[in-house]
Formats: sequence, structure tokens, C-alpha cells
Amino acid sequence: MAERVRDVVVVGGGVGGLAVAIRLRARGHRVTVFERNEVPGGKLAVLERDGFTFDVGPSLVTLPRVYDELFRTVGTSLADEVDLVRLDPQFRYWWRSGRHVEVRDDGCDEPGYREFVAHGRTIWDVSERTFFAGPMSGPWSLAKRLRRMRDLTDIDPLRTLHASARDVFGDDAEMVQWAGRYATYSGSSPFRAPATLGCIAHLEHHEGCWYPMGGLGALRDAFVRVAERAGVRIVCGAEVRSITATPGVGSTRQVNGVVLADNTVIAADAVVANADATHLYRDLLPDRRALARVQRADASTSGFVVCAGVRGTTPGIAHHDIWFSDDSRHEFDQIAEGRFPDDPTIYACVSSVTDSSQAPAGHENWFLLVNVAAGAELDRAAATAQVLERLASHGVDLRDRLLFTETITPSDLEARYRSPGGAIYGTSSDGRRAAFVRPRNRGSHDGLFLVGGSSHPGGGLPLVTMSARIVDEMIEHGWR
Repeated sequence: MAERVRDVVVVGGGVGGLAVAIRLRARGHRVTVFERNEVPGGKLAVLERDGFTFDVGPSLVTLPRVYDELFRTVGTSLADEVDLVRLDPQFRYWWRSGRHVEVRDDGCDEPGYREFVAHGRTIWDVSERTFFAGPMSGPWSLAKRLRRMRDLTDIDPLRTLHASARDVFGDDAEMVQWAGRYATYSGSSPFRAPATLGCIAHLEHHEGCWYPMGGLGALRDAFVRVAERAGVRIVCGAEVRSITATPGVGSTRQVNGVVLADNTVIAADAVVANADATHLYRDLLPDRRALARVQRADASTSGFVVCAGVRGTTPGIAHHDIWFSDDSRHEFDQIAEGRFPDDPTIYACVSSVTDSSQAPAGHENWFLLVNVAAGAELDRAAATAQVLERLASHGVDLRDRLLFTETITPSDLEARYRSPGGAIYGTSSDGRRAAFVRPRNRGSHDGLFLVGGSSHPGGGLPLVTMSARIVDEMIEHGWR
């Protein structure tokens, strides 16, 4: 129990906001979450139509122990709340050359695979006790947590992910491309992001790829259920118009509450912003200096999504499949230019392969995702036709079996989540300094904290959940 009970407002009911609310409530604080949309969960969202269910945000659970540790702070567990299935195979990968690589739960036998995964484990072991252990305000924050000088080289921050993969796989361009896909987990390019991201291959290999029965919405519902059971007040359809603060300069500036869109004033001892940092410092609590610092970080990529209700079943597919482009460098160059790729890599999640509840009997729910630049302006019909045509060129033609399609564009994501350009992961990992220019968890005013994908340590379900732990500990330390 906290030494003194405080009133905390969380702006935004995404996973990061719900996670920090659970932790603060576990300490005894009074916590209210205001979410502008009618359903909490942020990008952990679901689309339902005609008996089909689509996970339109995250579609995979990794590092389940992170959520289990969170839930245990309030007396429950992940296993008590969600029925998780460990996927095997994890993914199937396809190239037009006819090559097909299946990564099972125990890996695969492609030359170089286990070497790449082993290097990823080395990266993760160091990163978990340094980069992910607390707030990051610059290179010195990382340096203070290093146990030995070799730690710095072990996390492999100077090579790009592409260069690291090429050193392992040599002339096997297709496996180099396979390894490069891990950059897209943070909305980044393998030709710019550091080799550090290779740790994700280790996490999938050793900790598994998981699916909650009932879809990712079941995990969202568990977050909401656990939070409310612990005593967190969640108010949906309540947009925060501004964060209020006492006047002053430097450390004398103290947040003291929020104002809702209906002019309701809510007092608070602390405010945690589970919102994009640009939106925070441009709209909610205008601060030109803080905004300038935030905008030094590159936005992550966005995405173009096609949700397709498909008649019949497709032989040979897994729960997760990826069809690669013929030229990944050209693809990422076009993304950087803001163009829709001529030959995009296509990710598909067909969760009905594992969970029959996600589609009517004898049908499939296809979630198709193509990486595009944040802010890319797309013609829905043309982009949909191109995705389906390119998928057909890989030998998977859904066009005669479609019952319906629904699309999500970068502009849709921006409107729903107030993320500039519809950037899915907040800030990208492109460049050697990306980790150090990402917005800090401690805000520009006393009592203001940032949680979620646009702040340290970055986007993705496990990382935003880790950011909640970091913010909780910062708040507790500050108040003690």
C-alpha cells in the first residue's frame, strides 16, 4: 500500500495506460483512465462483421511472462484470465522462387538460423538488464547499467539488422530478408535499424509465439477486467481536451489535472499520458521545447490493412504467413519516399486456422497488412486490388472467394489514435541514436509521465507493458 494515497489520471486507455493503472492501483492509489473511444484497449482492437472476427492491431502474443507479472500485482495471473495457445508452426514464409520456410516452435533447420538466434539471445540478455530496466534519457542512462565494456558490443548497436543478417547468412538473400523482417516489428527498416532488433528472433524461438483463444480481444478484455476488478475507474467516450498545470518555469511547473471535452475539470496529483508524445506536447499541454525534442525522433511506419471474409479454406497456410517482395531494398526505398510499394511484402493472419470461433464454419478470416509510410495517402480500392493481385502472384488467389473486404489506412489510424500520420508504433528504431531520442517517460512538468509506444522503450505489446512498469517505479520513487 502506498504511504500516501494519490489521485492519478491516465490519459488514454491503451495497453500501456491500462497496465500502469493496474500497477498504481496495486500500490493503493486512486486511478481514473479516460479513453476518448468507446472501447478501451487502444490499438489492441477488433473488427467484427457477418460472423467474422479480425484482430486489427497486434495479432501475436510474445513474452507472456510480462503480462503474467503485471496481473500478479493484483492477485491474479495470465493463465487465470486468458486461454493461451502456443503456436506450432509459428510462421510460414514464402518467396516467388518457390522457396518455403516453416519456423516451428523449436525453430527450423535453415543454415545460419540457430547462429542468428543465439546472437539474438546474447543481445536480449544484456538489453533486458540495461535498456529495458528503467528510464532512458540518453546514452549515459544505458552506460550506467552496463556491467562490463563487452555489454556494449554484445547488444550490437552499430551494425544494421541487414548487415548483421548478411554476416550470418552470406549469399542466402532470402534468409537475409527473413531476418530483416524483425525491423518491421517496431515500424522500422532493416537497412537503418540496429542489429539489436535481432533479439526478437530469440524471443520467438525460446519464449514462443502465442495466441489467446477468442482472439487478441480476449487479452484486451483481460486487461480491462483485471483493472476494473482492482478498482481502476475506466471512463470511455471521454476525451481529454487539455492537461492543466500550475504556472512556473523549470521544476516548479506541476501538472494538477485535466479538462475533458465537455469542460469537466478533474484534479490529479499526477497525470500519465498514454498518448502520442506529439499530440501531448502540441495539443494537450503545449510546450514548444518539448515538442521540438519529440520531433527529433522519426515516426514509425504505418500500414494498409485489408480484412477479408473468405469463402472456403486454403491449403498449406498457417496462422501466420508472410509473402516476401522480390526486392526488399526497393520496397523500403519506396516506403521511405511515401509511396505504396510496387511489390509489397504481405503479412497475413488467418486466426481461424487455430480458432474456429473467428469465422463461420468452412470460411477464413484474412487479415492482410502491408507496411507503408506514416502519412501515406492511399486509394483504398486501388491498394486493395494491388494487395490481392500481388498475393495471387504468389499462388494464393482469394479474389473469387471474397465475401467482403474492409480496409484501414494511415488516415484512419491517425483519426482513431491521434498518432501523427497513423504511425503504428509511435517512433521507429531507425538509426543508431533512435533509442536515445525517443521521448522520455518523465514529462516536461513535475507529475507528468509518458507511457506507451511513442515513449521509451518503444512500441509493441510487450514493450508498452514494460513501459508501464518503468513509469510506475518512477512515480513511486518520486513520491517516496
